[in-house]
Amino acid sequence: MSHTSASPTKKPSRLLQDWRPEDPAFWEKTGHKVASRNLWISVPCLLLGFCVWMLFSLVSVNLNKVGFNFTTDQLFMLTAIPSVSGALLRVPYSFMIPLFGGRRWTALSTLFLVLHCAWLGFAVQDTTTSYNTFLIIALLCGFGGANFASSMSNISFFFPKAKQGGALGINGGLGNLGVSVMQLVAPLVISLGVFAAFSDTQTLANGSDIWLQNAAWIWVPFLVIGTVAAWFGMNDLASSKASIRQQLPVLKRGHLWIMSVLYLATFGSFIGFSAGFAMLTKTQFPDINIMQYAFFGPFFGALARSAGGMLSDRLGGIRVTLVNYILMAIFAGLLFLTLPVNGVGGNFPAFFAVFMVLFLTAGLGSGSTYQMIAVIFRKLTTDQAKARGATDEEALREAVTDTAAALGFISSIGAIGGFFIPKAFGTSLAMTGSPAGAMKVFLVFYVVCALITWLVYWRKLNKGFATKRVKN
Repeated sequence: MSHTSASPTKKPSRLLQDWRPEDPAFWEKTGHKVASRNLWISVPCLLLGFCVWMLFSLVSVNLNKVGFNFTTDQLFMLTAIPSVSGALLRVPYSFMIPLFGGRRWTALSTLFLVLHCAWLGFAVQDTTTSYNTFLIIALLCGFGGANFASSMSNISFFFPKAKQGGALGINGGLGNLGVSVMQLVAPLVISLGVFAAFSDTQTLANGSDIWLQNAAWIWVPFLVIGTVAAWFGMNDLASSKASIRQQLPVLKRGHLWIMSVLYLATFGSFIGFSAGFAMLTKTQFPDINIMQYAFFGPFFGALARSAGGMLSDRLGGIRVTLVNYILMAIFAGLLFLTLPVNGVGGNFPAFFAVFMVLFLTAGLGSGSTYQMIAVIFRKLTTDQAKARGATDEEALREAVTDTAAALGFISSIGAIGGFFIPKAFGTSLAMTGSPAGAMKVFLVFYVVCALITWLVYWRKLNKGFATKRVKN
């Protein structure tokens, strides 16, 4: 590829050799415009990735309706398994931006999702499709979730540290909105013969027709558009180049593993609840058509993530995170009061309201913990580099690289919650007939995370861990 240096404002130059977001003059003149363009192309690509990642949260609910015969535990597994591959793949995806460039990787990773959508659309039309085949497709859908690591890593390179909370919150929050978009759009399109010329109709027991394949196929044209926009509209940064060896030392930092636990409780809850909420509601309140309401939770959570990032820039990520965990624990406890007992009773409006708050707090905490990661790792790496005698420019470069690697690793661990939560619901229901056992585990975990935040970070606000933006 050509490494010609050119002004960031010139469209032909997709590789930016000179990138200094911490320089106020550079940022005001050219940096902000270029960073914003890359951010707003990144957002819809990431949103589409989440749409694909969470496809089985809707498809699983409808498989048996169109002629398949899977058990409840099998269906919960299909909703959970994309999170396994999504989480594991976030590790290699976190390396991709420094290796290949943000523009290239965003375009290629978005285009790759077309394969999964096309295959799933054909599979749901053939009732002889095996359960193992659906497991493979579900694993492939996890690639959409892996996009999060590379997308957030890429955006972190473009923005100065004082604006990273807001930028990462917008990218992650509006990207997370893909879960809600999918759960809103997919139920509508499966009732319409959008691709009737290329597919068969499925007839339900009540005599109505649906096109379940549309839930997957509807995203194909948008994925193609996103690919083209990323390829021609985004930029690669020469300053983001780094080998895998340069990124690995971040694994030795204790704070990486501490923040992984905290992020697991927030983002893991968001993606896990998103994957399992519809199936859980179906088991507890079978008379409710939950697909009419399922999109509200991810919608609130995604918007709250953006708010969490911006609030953390103003108030401090540690403060926002601690209060948020306390709220998550309280509402996890309140959920017990809304569940049926031995299939009797239960209060669906209260159940739904409490879950909406849990979605909101999970999203808010996702934004605040991510802001903590960015600020803490930049500070730790910068201080360490300067202690070795590195120049300001060298220290900044190391800090940006370490931060991007940390964001990728931590996001991979956080995503595994998307597997554990629906699997825990399925296991608890299979063993006891109630999800209460799973919720007890979640409640204890939120309390533990609140204690960790207080012990490790809150008590050291004046010792270098403050994450409130300092105005010059």
